[in-house]
Amino acid sequence: MKELTKAEEQVMQVLWDLKEGFVKDILEKLPEPKPAYNTVSTIVRILEKKGFVSYKAYGKTHEYYPLVPRDEYRHFFLKNFLGGYFGGSFNKLVSFFAKEENMDLKELEEMLKHVKQDLSKPEDE
Repeated sequence: MKELTKAEEQVMQVLWDLKEGFVKDILEKLPEPKPAYNTVSTIVRILEKKGFVSYKAYGKTHEYYPLVPRDEYRHFFLKNFLGGYFGGSFNKLVSFFAKEENMDLKELEEMLKHVKQDLSKPEDE
């Protein structure tokens, strides 16, 4: 799997939310200032070549849908991010954010409480 550019990831976020859509649907959901229709169309075709999306053809019109689930890409991205910036260590990542945000012990305990709650939930929630 390849890492996405910022523009590609933005289009994928919209497609993951929509589940499927035409270029005009994707364009509607993008924030202002909106890119040109042709720009979005080009990005979607690049995503298709990278294996992230496919489409159903209706004549000359294509309805696009994601091939790569959001969670799969999230896992890939975070693994690369951790490896590239924190030597693969989640502890170093958490320590970095705790220092950057000047978190006190109470805030760290609250964060740990949320993590424990999230870990105890079934994965499909």
